[in-house]
Amino acid sequence: MRQLPELAELVIANRELAFQNEEKERRLAELVIANRELAFQIEERGRLTTELNNLAFYDTLTGLPNRRLLVDRLRRAFAASQRGGQDGALMYIDLDKFKDLNDTLGHDFGDLLLQQTAQRLESCMRKNDTVARLGGDEFVILLEDLGQQPIEAALQAKAVGDKILAVVNQPYLLVTHEYHITLSIGATLFSDHATSAEELLKRADIAMYQAKKAGRNTLRFFNQKMQDVINARTSLEDDLRKALESQEFQLYYQIQVDNLHRPFGVEALIRWIHPDRGLVSPAQFIPLAEESGLILSIGKTVLETACSRLKAWQQDALTRDLILAVNISAVQFHQAEFVAEVQSLVQSHAIIPTRLKLEITESVLLKNVESAIATMSALKDIGVRFSLDDFGTGYSSLQYLKRLPIDQLKIDQSFIRNIATDNSDKAIVCAIIAMAHSLDLDVIAEGVETDDQRQFLLDKNCTHYQGYLFGKPEPIEQFEALLRHG
Repeated sequence: MRQLPELAELVIANRELAFQNEEKERRLAELVIANRELAFQIEERGRLTTELNNLAFYDTLTGLPNRRLLVDRLRRAFAASQRGGQDGALMYIDLDKFKDLNDTLGHDFGDLLLQQTAQRLESCMRKNDTVARLGGDEFVILLEDLGQQPIEAALQAKAVGDKILAVVNQPYLLVTHEYHITLSIGATLFSDHATSAEELLKRADIAMYQAKKAGRNTLRFFNQKMQDVINARTSLEDDLRKALESQEFQLYYQIQVDNLHRPFGVEALIRWIHPDRGLVSPAQFIPLAEESGLILSIGKTVLETACSRLKAWQQDALTRDLILAVNISAVQFHQAEFVAEVQSLVQSHAIIPTRLKLEITESVLLKNVESAIATMSALKDIGVRFSLDDFGTGYSSLQYLKRLPIDQLKIDQSFIRNIATDNSDKAIVCAIIAMAHSLDLDVIAEGVETDDQRQFLLDKNCTHYQGYLFGKPEPIEQFEALLRHG
């Protein structure tokens, strides 16, 4: 009978426990709801923060950085440039006659054009460059790390500017309307003695207005001297293109002799006879030709002329044993069709391939040593010779030198010039001669102008020479006349 009260107490206890569990579940549900609300508030706060950040630092129409973010990045870049010595550039861009579009088609079409222009500008940039919209039809581009030399930085900035002009000059499709527009670009370098980021913006803006005055659809630099350099370079490139059409290039020939003054070879050297400029130095136009791609056409012309000359020389007992050396640029050498081009010229002119020697510099090898070896080997298989020009001035490495299928090392004239008095030059020349002999390679010294230089080289067992002591580069008529008369 005592079990009934105990059972009742047990029932009451179970009910109390169930109530407590229900209370815990209720509180847990409330906590989950509270956590969800907190997470939502955090997410909403993050979203609002992002929106506020975008509103504060980005242009709402194009998504580009706005003036505030641009100025912040520009200040950082300007300070970094002053510390590290790497030049940069600022480009101020304004669309030409943009108001006409708004007046004729309306602001919606104007907004579409601005959005598309922003996309086109971004497509012209590197990853670390900045394109910003200041408002209206004004954009600014920040280019960093363009190099330590102002001319180098200016040329890179101009290349970007030219690319922008070309891209923007392509027609726009605004819904169903095709529209054409141009822009004016003002540029200034960090090294233009500006004292602040704000000063750079002002200078780029001034340069942009100079571009407007120059007729629009162009780029102008704030620094007039820099602009003059760029203008001269552009003019020279235009003349280069005309020179190819007008056949203004000629080959001059410089004799190469042995220790007994017997001619054994000739170097073909390109010369540009400009109708107004006169004789233009290769040092002026070859680098420009390489950058512009014109070196491919020039190099092909040189090779064609050289092979034609070798064909003619093969018919004459005085010249048939001469080896003709032709300089090959890195751009030309690394063309996919270079081997086939040389092979075709050798065959079509029916020349003895061992009479053709291609001179390459170490810069040719730096791009891709394995590819260079393959190209040289393919031409060596048909008998073409190779000389490594300007040896010692680049990044010579015995590791690749022993693998290269070359026939000759050419000591650069910079080591020969002061060889009689400079102990460092003496040591370098002696090392190159010893290296060449140890690798069973011919060695020739260029720039030999005095008997003292020749005698020093001869004493060190260098027996092949080229330089003014034996003959200057001459047009073919004068060269052959000198050859015949000793």
